[in-house]
Amino acid sequence: MNATLRWRCLRAVIVREGLRFVHQRERFFAALVRPLVWLAIFAVGFRAVLGLSIIPPYETYILYEDYVTPGLVAMIQLFNGMQSSLSMVYDREMGSMKTLLVSPLPRWYLLVCKLLAGVLVSIAQVYVFLAIAWFWGVQPPELGYLAVLPALVLSGLMLGALGLLLSSFIRQLENFAGVMNFVIFPMFFASSALYPLWRIREGSPTLAWIAGINPFTQAVELIRFALYLQFNGTAFLAVTACLALFLGGAILAYDPGRGFWARRGGPAEQG
Repeated sequence: MNATLRWRCLRAVIVREGLRFVHQRERFFAALVRPLVWLAIFAVGFRAVLGLSIIPPYETYILYEDYVTPGLVAMIQLFNGMQSSLSMVYDREMGSMKTLLVSPLPRWYLLVCKLLAGVLVSIAQVYVFLAIAWFWGVQPPELGYLAVLPALVLSGLMLGALGLLLSSFIRQLENFAGVMNFVIFPMFFASSALYPLWRIREGSPTLAWIAGINPFTQAVELIRFALYLQFNGTAFLAVTACLALFLGGAILAYDPGRGFWARRGGPAEQG
């Protein structure tokens, strides 16, 4: 009976997130516009500036479009993770979250269900983007589209857990939008999504060090290697550790007895 209840809860959360995504078509197109602008416009100019290079996991010279695509895939997941967490702030502000919180299931399970639902939506967006990128000549090995799926799940969970953790500190919808920009753009630009770390190191060793410890960089490299049928053990361990850290922090923060939400006037105080 407990397993049946857990499955029903997971299915309900996934269906709700899916319906919300379907009804917000502009969210789907907005998620694709950003990476497509980089791929179709910026990549043309950067191709001449950055040149070509043979770096793992590539075994030959590549165009800039090939290099930047895994970073744009991770960008889709980063934005989707933040937008999914934005809905948590909205539900909490509107009061509809109380319907979910009265469930007899543990709070951590509800958060994981929400996280999984968001990851499924982001993966659907990623594969649509990869299909469009194929027409731009970005054509990794065919098996790479399947091999990258576990990497997408793990990186999506990590970036979504970061969004959940941030949402636990924010009580107003307007404030979370500002925090999103404060987190997303530094994580994206100070990473290996747009430029190889060795090239960043030539310009600024300090920035290269920051990019190296950036969790988003590890997510990008995990996706990049998996897309080309290789495994990056360092990135895998780093993403897994960040997932445990962010998700553990989110679970603690949403705990009505111990978390930040309770201390800031959440349901525990509202009785």
